[in-house]
Amino acid sequence: MIASRNAGFSLIEILVTIVILMVGLLGLAGLQGRALTSQLESYQRSQALILLKDMANRISANRSNASLYVATLGTDVTACPAVGNAVATSDLCEWHNSLMGAAEVQSGGGNVGAMIGARGCVYETVVPASGVPAQYLVAIAWQGMNRTAAPAVNCGVGSYGDDTLRRVVTLPISIADMN
Repeated sequence: MIASRNAGFSLIEILVTIVILMVGLLGLAGLQGRALTSQLESYQRSQALILLKDMANRISANRSNASLYVATLGTDVTACPAVGNAVATSDLCEWHNSLMGAAEVQSGGGNVGAMIGARGCVYETVVPASGVPAQYLVAIAWQGMNRTAAPAVNCGVGSYGDDTLRRVVTLPISIADMN
């Protein structure tokens, strides 16, 4: 008679164990999804930093024409800009192509090597006066995967639907007067 009272006890233990295991596996699946999102955000940020430093080096190398680099480039710009200086025009065109993902191409021909919705901006932040170096701000904006605080820099404002999805990295540059 004692054996019949405990007949279903093992089955309940197994069901509780399965429920606990399933909750743990669902948590692990959610963690994996977050890890993939974080990995994509990290990849995009590293690509942006590489392109940011690239443009800063281009401006520094052509510092006598630094003011010609002031532009906004990205997914809403269809052609490379012509700025009146062969080196600056070439630099802006190459930077634009890099923002569009020209570094990595699919077998079908589509560019895939850039950030989501990448935009590049170069601002002149201080107009040079006698003896005062010109200052520029190079910025790259792209669409992030999770909401954060909206960046203060205007590069890409309103381009991603919600500014809390916009990511921006910046690099200030000072160019000494060449005279």
